[in-house]
Amino acid sequence: MKRITEPELMVDPEQVLAYGRADFEEPHSNFIKLLQGFCHKPESINTVLDMGCGTGDITFRLGRAFSRTRIDAIDGSSAMLDFASEMLEREPEIKGRISLIHVSVQEFLPDKYYDLIISNSLLHHMPDPSDFWDAVRRVSSPGTRVFVMDLIRPETADEAMKLVERYSPNEPEVLKRDFYNSLLAAFEIDEVKLQLEAAGLGYFKTERASDRHVMVYGVRE
Repeated sequence: MKRITEPELMVDPEQVLAYGRADFEEPHSNFIKLLQGFCHKPESINTVLDMGCGTGDITFRLGRAFSRTRIDAIDGSSAMLDFASEMLEREPEIKGRISLIHVSVQEFLPDKYYDLIISNSLLHHMPDPSDFWDAVRRVSSPGTRVFVMDLIRPETADEAMKLVERYSPNEPEVLKRDFYNSLLAAFEIDEVKLQLEAAGLGYFKTERASDRHVMVYGVRE
């Protein structure tokens, strides 16, 4: 099945509310669990960049799990960040260590490099995936850890619909629609490997993390 792109940014209020209220406990807990397995010495992680933080759920989970980190969380959707900002007010223990920044990954030019770069489900939103990997290179330096998770494009549209019904049976229709469209916009694992090779990051490891997720991880050389 050929890739069908979807909008890069989520700006519709209905979308934002659906994502903010959705139950992502299983995939987001798994993200943090796998990340902790990758970062064997969390005390060495001082600065983190979360690329495409959305409504902030993974950002906040990371802040709780890595208690010494300072996190810059970026997203191109001001609506998503507004929701994240409201949620962050309810997290006094991590609030002072998290900065929410409205900027696209293509335009982000930090004044520092990061110890760790994470991203969840942003890659498939990029019309040109090279923009994503170029950003990873731009904000990292040798020794930076990189951990990315994203959806895998199924072989057929029917398979995509079955995944939607399996994992989002009780979610609002807008979330089901977006999940389906995101599956169609995602990349196959071999396509991700080719992207990494083209970006000079071919030494990163690429593995299937679930029946619908791929993870890419490694240390920048």
